[in-house]
Amino acid sequence: MTEQNTDRTASEKAFPSATVLGYPRLGPNRELKKALESYWAGRSGAQDLEQTASGLRDYAADRIEELGLKESSAVPASYALYDQVLDTLVAVGAVPARFTDLRGENGSVDRDGAFVLARGDAARQPLEMTKWFDTNYHYLVPEIGPQTTFSAAPYELVAAVEQAAAQGRTVRPSIVGPVTFLALAKDDGTSASPIRPLDRLEDLLPVYAQILAQLRTAGAEWVQIEEPAVVADFAHVTEDELGTAIERATAYLAGQSARPQILLATPYGDAGDLLAPIARSGVEAVHVDLVRGDLDAGQLALFTADRAPALVAGIVNGRNIWRTELDAALTRLEGLRDAGAKVSVATSTSLIHVPHTLEGEDDLDPAVRRWLAFADEKIQEVATLARGLAEGRDAVAGELRESEEAAASRREAPGVHDPEVRARAAAQTPADTQRGDAQRRRSVQAERTFGSARLPVLPTTTIGSFPQTGEVRKARADYRAGTIDRAQYEQFLRDEIARVIELQEQLGLDVLVHGEPERNDMVQYFAENFDGFEVTHNGWVQSYGSRATRPSILWGDVSRAGEGLRGDAFTVPWISFAQSRSQRPVKGMLTGPVTILAWSFVRDDQPLGETADQVALALRDEVADLEAAGIGIIQVDEPALRELLPLRRADRTAYLDWAVDAFRRSTAGAADETQIHTHLCYSEFGEVIEGVDALDADVTSIEAARSRMEVLADVRSVGFARGLGPGVWDIHSPRVPSADEIGSLLISALDHVDADLLWANPDCGLKTRGYEETKRSLENLVAATARVRERLGATASFDSVVAGQSTTER
Repeated sequence: MTEQNTDRTASEKAFPSATVLGYPRLGPNRELKKALESYWAGRSGAQDLEQTASGLRDYAADRIEELGLKESSAVPASYALYDQVLDTLVAVGAVPARFTDLRGENGSVDRDGAFVLARGDAARQPLEMTKWFDTNYHYLVPEIGPQTTFSAAPYELVAAVEQAAAQGRTVRPSIVGPVTFLALAKDDGTSASPIRPLDRLEDLLPVYAQILAQLRTAGAEWVQIEEPAVVADFAHVTEDELGTAIERATAYLAGQSARPQILLATPYGDAGDLLAPIARSGVEAVHVDLVRGDLDAGQLALFTADRAPALVAGIVNGRNIWRTELDAALTRLEGLRDAGAKVSVATSTSLIHVPHTLEGEDDLDPAVRRWLAFADEKIQEVATLARGLAEGRDAVAGELRESEEAAASRREAPGVHDPEVRARAAAQTPADTQRGDAQRRRSVQAERTFGSARLPVLPTTTIGSFPQTGEVRKARADYRAGTIDRAQYEQFLRDEIARVIELQEQLGLDVLVHGEPERNDMVQYFAENFDGFEVTHNGWVQSYGSRATRPSILWGDVSRAGEGLRGDAFTVPWISFAQSRSQRPVKGMLTGPVTILAWSFVRDDQPLGETADQVALALRDEVADLEAAGIGIIQVDEPALRELLPLRRADRTAYLDWAVDAFRRSTAGAADETQIHTHLCYSEFGEVIEGVDALDADVTSIEAARSRMEVLADVRSVGFARGLGPGVWDIHSPRVPSADEIGSLLISALDHVDADLLWANPDCGLKTRGYEETKRSLENLVAATARVRERLGATASFDSVVAGQSTTER
């Protein structure tokens, strides 16, 4: 413990015996989502938004205590309205240079200003957004330059502490740590000589010290500082540099006298050698992720030495929804305690990655439901383990017995192991992942006609979904409720598809999509048509801001539902109908095997690669049926390829081997003339570009608009010579990009991609956007593409006969 810290007295509270790192933020019925979107749309005011936010803070604290975590500081105050990294950016005053006008008189950014950073405005794109470590949560990327100023403005954090104190409750505020904040940031582009944001650490640390002092004054006894950067390898920071930074930061903050006690959290993986400087820094408690890692003898000794920090053991999985096997977990905890560590029980990560509760999920198969634990149930598991550790196994004998019975029922349940599915997967050979030569395929595809025309240079398209309007959602709800029958619902879907096809033809798009009105989610739709899955009614998980996904539950062996091993085609009827409405090509739309895994809660009783192969074979059957129906372009989306990339470099090759094989297994049966597309969004493209190339897709579309094509820097360096559609419209913001802006991005893309390989498309699907902004943005995309084609002297579009025909004339 550092010299400055020796005046800290024994009167300060011990760390609670049980806690969680965070709790779902959107509300049990997505109250925050509704309040945010109402506020942004101008239907409600700032007071209404604050009332909802304040109510959810109270609800979370009450619920956590009700479920068993009653000690002082056991409740984490982690209440970001949009994103915890954005909250940290505002708290340290790191406002990007292009947004300096958002600062108020005191130099800070208010809530509306923070929303501009997150969502952009008419003149400015928002902060770039990318995946939070290897999860499906998206964070906003700070922009740090040599002139970025830092100043303490932790108003939201302080307000949460004070609100709780007014109710007689002491909560534990949470903030992203300085090393992680800077390691995840990017250079702001204001200097001729770009900097590494981590080089600004010495300037940032005094601001964190001021924040800690203000939190102590507000009544915080403990503060949670999250440093998940220590569990990852970065391309731009060496392990030694990261180690030096974390040692400096933790020692500096621990050395402050005016501060709460510090819980230093290391979620999402194994901190490895960097655990030692953290544990020796003088912080009072260290969280270790025991789901993703373990403690060897040397690491355990860090928690048994004289004046060692408390070991906050993250033993309950915060990222998946399977029940903890309590007996095995308690045995591990007892071993740590008996070795001499001061053990508190916790989740491995924040619970923002799982739904609120199993309550109300009455439609789940009762057998599967018994195997599950959502956020509330995980809190009960944490409380049970803490009680067993403190009072002995007899105190929790009933819970231990029920846990073992549930685990046994899962192992023995029908469908968990399907001999036919496993035999088919085992019979696969390397030849089943190989297509014909890529150059030959490209030549054949270039000659293929749709109607009476070939694809033009710089083809325009969208990624898949079109806006899911209130009418679409109402029809789906009416069908579920029995208000309309199947025939009425399907007619509604056909009418909606016909309308979307007609709109795209009017806009002048070259390659069309059917709009996906029959799909409530790009993964759940497949889960509903595959054996081995269950879906929830209210199992929402935050993706970014107000947006949420509802991950499906992959519990058993996977094949298409229906008769026989190969089951029945389910996308073909809708795609075929859409294609019948146009002579322009309509893409078949499938979600890839890796993304289906990444955006589901996946069984944890076998390697991911084995599960991926089963999903891939089910998709291979769907690809074959689409081809047989005459669909010439099939898109197999893999937006989550980068998401599952292991945080440690040493583990990445093995992951990419099975992930690439799974994708290729799903598409390798396609004929040379069938153009296979894939899509990646919000990924560090350069980190997986060799893997993307190995997918052997004919065309790849990627997110690129927010980064203004920065992701293309590595394209030529690896010899990527396939079709590429870097997104020119950021659909995660309500901004409508101008034709000039889109044209500029396309011209920039031509610096990296040959004209005959370049496609023009948005960043992602349009499900979350409205029709007015969609039409205007696509009009600008088509106009910008026409200008660039003219500049290139290329064909303008489909020939005038085909382009000029109306749907009814055909």
